[in-house]
Amino acid sequence: MPFVEDDQIETFQRDGVILLKAIFADWIETLREGVERNIREPGPYGRDYPVEGGRFFGDYCNWSRIGEYREFLFRSPAAETVADLMQSRTARVFHEHVLVKEPGTDRITPWHHDQPYYCVDGSQVCSLWIPLDPVEKTTCPEFVAGSHRWGRRFMPRKFSGIDYDHDDPDLEAAPDIDARRGDYDIRSWQLEPGDAIAFHFMTLHGAPANLSAHRRRGFAARWLGDDTVYAKRSGEVSPPFPGLDERLSPGDPLDTEEFPLVYQRPV
Repeated sequence: MPFVEDDQIETFQRDGVILLKAIFADWIETLREGVERNIREPGPYGRDYPVEGGRFFGDYCNWSRIGEYREFLFRSPAAETVADLMQSRTARVFHEHVLVKEPGTDRITPWHHDQPYYCVDGSQVCSLWIPLDPVEKTTCPEFVAGSHRWGRRFMPRKFSGIDYDHDDPDLEAAPDIDARRGDYDIRSWQLEPGDAIAFHFMTLHGAPANLSAHRRRGFAARWLGDDTVYAKRSGEVSPPFPGLDERLSPGDPLDTEEFPLVYQRPV
C-alpha cells in the first residue's frame, strides 16, 4: 500500500511542497532521542548560531554515528515516500539536518533554496522536514509554492545573512519575499509531531523566529532520486563532504558510501 496518493504526488510535482499529516507519528520518540543525543554530543559540523535570546542549534551528517537517525532513515517509510513523490525508482540518503530553535530564539532563517548549497544536480530530489514538537503557524517554516519551477538559482546565504563566496554568473540574489508577500503563494501550517513537510531542493523557503514559549525541534531528511549527479560548485558547498571531489567528476552518479541506496522499487 503506498504511503502517498496520486493527488499528493501531483501536488508535490506542481507546487514543490506538500504537507503529509501524521505519516511519521510512530517515529517521533526515536527521533527525539536522537536529537537530544545530538545536542549533547555535537558532530564536527555542529554549531550554535548567534542569537540575542534563546538558542539556535544546528548540525548535520550524523546518521552514521547516531543510531536513532540511522534507524529512521533505513527502516521508516521515508525512502519509499520520497521515491513516490520524486517519481523515482530509487531513493538515496543525501544527509540529515537538525535545526533546533529553543523558546525565545529571535533569529529568523533567511529565504533561500537548498540546491545551490549542495554538490548535487538533478530534479528528482526531496527533503522531509519533520517537527518533533507542536508548531504554531507563526513559527512554521514557510515555502513559496511553485518556486522550484522558476528556472532561477539564488546565491547561497549563511544563516547569519552573509552570502557564500561563489563566482557563478547564473546565481542571483534571492527576492525579498517579505517585502512583497502578497505577490507569492506562501505555504505554512500548524503542525503536530509526526507530520512532515516534503519539499523540493529548489523550493524557496525560510523560517521565522521562535518567540513562543515552546521548543521547535526540526529533523530534516534529504533524499536523492534517479537523475541526481555530482556537481562541482564555484565555491563552498554545505555539507562539505571532504574528499568527494577527489573521487567524483561532475556528472557522475552519486553511488558512493556517503549516499547509501535505501529504496529501490520492485520491477
